[in-house]
Amino acid sequence: MNDSATTKVGVIGAGTISGIYLQNAAWLDDIEIYAIADLRRAAAEAKSAEFNIPHVMSVDELLASDEIDIVLNLTTPDAHAAVGLAIINAGKSLYAEKPLALTLAEGSALVEAARARGVRIGSAPDTFLGAAHQTCRKLIDDGAIGRPIGATAFMMSYGMEMWHPNPAFYFQPGGGPMFDMGPYYLTALINLLGSVSHVSGMVTTGRTQRTITSQPLAGSVIDVAVPTHVAGTLQFASGAIGTLIMSFDVAGSLLPNIEIYGTEGTLAVSDPNRFGDPIALKRPGGDWENVPLTHAYSANSRALGLAEMAHALKNGTPHRANGAVAYHVLELMWAFHESAETNQHIIIQSTCTRPASMPQEAFLGAPNVN
Repeated sequence: MNDSATTKVGVIGAGTISGIYLQNAAWLDDIEIYAIADLRRAAAEAKSAEFNIPHVMSVDELLASDEIDIVLNLTTPDAHAAVGLAIINAGKSLYAEKPLALTLAEGSALVEAARARGVRIGSAPDTFLGAAHQTCRKLIDDGAIGRPIGATAFMMSYGMEMWHPNPAFYFQPGGGPMFDMGPYYLTALINLLGSVSHVSGMVTTGRTQRTITSQPLAGSVIDVAVPTHVAGTLQFASGAIGTLIMSFDVAGSLLPNIEIYGTEGTLAVSDPNRFGDPIALKRPGGDWENVPLTHAYSANSRALGLAEMAHALKNGTPHRANGAVAYHVLELMWAFHESAETNQHIIIQSTCTRPASMPQEAFLGAPNVN
């Protein structure tokens, strides 16, 4: 590990998602973006110039650098496992964009390799560390809704081809609504209710082809190779039961993002793809009450999980957006599809500890807007 006050981070991948990570790194106290690499060197050079990153390197140069402690993997999902394994084998801790990997075998290999090398795995999403979901966590822990007995989670969308500049990978293996958006919802539920013991699911595909209407590929046709509407149930180890739908086939919906049902009330949880949307609470016989957010990080704070991992690495403490949670989420996503194929409940083999709640103050740095 380098001896500076901040943890030096190398970034592999200079695509669309990199912008918000690099923007937020400027105010996060525990990390310093030291270098960036991309197979398209011009893309890396452009990000370096935009965000004042000191070094543009090849992937091999970045992995060989003794200055870098953590590598942020922002490659496309089909490269997450191979690039992640190279990072770990270079003796560096990995922070990955979601999903951790595309298959359970790949995810397991990453976890085992990190254990053998004595390095850490962190993974998006980190939205559950933000103000809204940490306020919800505090309400549940404080008994505001009594004992949680159930949950619902709905991601109802018509797909990505109307707005994303290159949406084809969303409809290939490793894509679909479950693997694209499922990590946000499942991680949020784990933060609120803990790990899951078994799952059941059903899947279908609404359209076998999609026509891109966004630029620059408008008019191109995508063959759909994954289920685009997934529905299922989750049995949490705590005894609570969850109902979930993830869809790229819904033109519109009035269903909530997430609700948690307890013996003494209902908690309306905000969009798990965001950090600070409103939340509400309803107790029996009462009206819905808007609940003020009690925690920091209500603005778009992507990279918060990376900074919290760096903070924990420096202090020798567990980090929250960790590999055990990411692997548990990966197994859950596959379990919904496996259940649909086998017409059986799927017992989940992995488990994870419910991440510790966040302090209420902005201990990782303060963004310009919060």
